[in-house]
Amino acid sequence: MKKSTKLIIAFVVLGVLGAAGAGAALYFRQPMPTKDGKPVAAEAPKKKPAKYVSLDKVIVMLRRSPGENQAHYISTDLVLSTTAEQEKKVKDDLPMLRSVAVRALSAHSVSAAQGMTVEQYAEELNNTFAAVYDKDKAEKPFSEVMIGKLIIE
Repeated sequence: MKKSTKLIIAFVVLGVLGAAGAGAALYFRQPMPTKDGKPVAAEAPKKKPAKYVSLDKVIVMLRRSPGENQAHYISTDLVLSTTAEQEKKVKDDLPMLRSVAVRALSAHSVSAAQGMTVEQYAEELNNTFAAVYDKDKAEKPFSEVMIGKLIIE
C-alpha cells in the first residue's frame, strides 16, 4: 500500500472513533428514564431565597356587639414574603398595605374575631391584598402574607 492510502485510512478511522466518542458522551449525559420508561423531567430552576418584610403593630378596634360598652382590639404584626428584587416595592407599599389590613380587620366583631384561627386571618388578608392589586391592575410584589403576632383583647 502506498503511504498516502495508509494516511487516508488512518484519518477515516480517527474520524469514526471521534464521532463514536462524541456520541457516547452525549448518550451518557442524558438523564436516565424512570422504571416505567418515561423520561425524567428536567430539573426545576432553583428558587430565589425569600426576603421577609415586616409590617408591625397593626392595631384595630373591633366592632362592638349590641349593648356592649367595653372596647376590644386586635393587634397584629404581619410578615410579607417577597424576593430581593421586589423588596423595595413592598416597603414603598407598606402604608397602603397597613390601610387595607386595618379596613379588613375592623370589619370583624369581637365574637367573630375570637372564633377565627391564625390561618383564617392570613387567608383573609392574602385575598384582600390580592383583590386590591387586581383592582389597581398592578403586580402584587409579595407572594404571601403571614401573621407574625396576633393578640385579641
